[in-house]
Amino acid sequence: MISIPVNEPLLTEADFASVMGALRSGWISGSGPDIEAFEQRWAEYCGRKHGIAVANGSLAIHLAIALLDLQPGDEVILPSFTIISCIWPIILASATPVLVDSDPRTWTMDVHKLKQRITPRTKAIMPVHIYGNPVDMQPVVDIAEQHGLQIVEDAAEAHGAEYRGRKIGSFGDASCFSFYANKLITTGEGGMVLVDDDELAERARRFRNLGFQPGRRFVHAELGFNFRLTNLQAALGLTQVDRIDEIVLRKRAMGKMYTERLSQLDGLELQVEQSGSRGVYWMYGLLVRETTGLDAAELARRLAQRGIETRPFFLGMHEQPVLRERGLFADESYPVTERLARQGLYLPSSLSLDEAQIDCICAAVREALA
Repeated sequence: MISIPVNEPLLTEADFASVMGALRSGWISGSGPDIEAFEQRWAEYCGRKHGIAVANGSLAIHLAIALLDLQPGDEVILPSFTIISCIWPIILASATPVLVDSDPRTWTMDVHKLKQRITPRTKAIMPVHIYGNPVDMQPVVDIAEQHGLQIVEDAAEAHGAEYRGRKIGSFGDASCFSFYANKLITTGEGGMVLVDDDELAERARRFRNLGFQPGRRFVHAELGFNFRLTNLQAALGLTQVDRIDEIVLRKRAMGKMYTERLSQLDGLELQVEQSGSRGVYWMYGLLVRETTGLDAAELARRLAQRGIETRPFFLGMHEQPVLRERGLFADESYPVTERLARQGLYLPSSLSLDEAQIDCICAAVREALA
């Protein structure tokens, strides 16, 4: 029986050489030349002025939210269909997360429902580019400008994606990336916040490093965090950035192969790339239609019997037990999110997959649906 894992990093000799160079230099902790170079290179690629590297993508969101100076009762709007990393920093800031449902075709935030969620307490909007598929950002930007709101863009899964000719990660007041092992660019663990404002960038750097102030160590005007990325990890990230265009082309080619093979199966629905967007298929997801009599868990079980690993979609934030226990989202329902959670899974999406393996995976999907 074949065995195909969901995802794994694809490292090159250049990656190994870069990390070994950092080791030999002695710069192995949270300072060193590779960190600044990695920050500058990624910010420039995304069309941003500043990059602030941190230990992981969840902390990137935490840092971006901390920069908003939220007060108790302030509200941040985000999709219910996302990972819990997005909502936790809002709760820790004693602010209130406000949810919107997803678009049934793109699976990203339904921007047409944003206005009805805005109140006098709304301070920010957090669009999330699900599975590398860009949110329809122009309405988000327009609404934020009309209401004086800030935008924290979660681009953790969308390295190299584009919206109307602009790189994802270039929108709003701050954008956040993850460099976890399964992302298009990896540092093992790692993340980054991108901003354009000089003062905001300096404040983010202080927050990242325990609130240390330039020129006077161990004197703190604000409480900060230890969110530092190591120079070793940044060295790995640098060589990854060098081949980001190649990685994006490969991911899009894999997405096209999957779509060509699966789009004609009556029992499936596939994520739609909206006009003007260029997604990166971080993970290739699908929905199994209810008419098949299957849900995602049963399809996953059948694929596992054929040696194909899968992963379930996110469970909506409004259905998370830990959030319900805190009294959040009582009696709230988001039908699209709920359907995505029950009927959705994603297939192996590693850069190391070849066409023959994709053929095997799609054949297994057809058999499992039969």
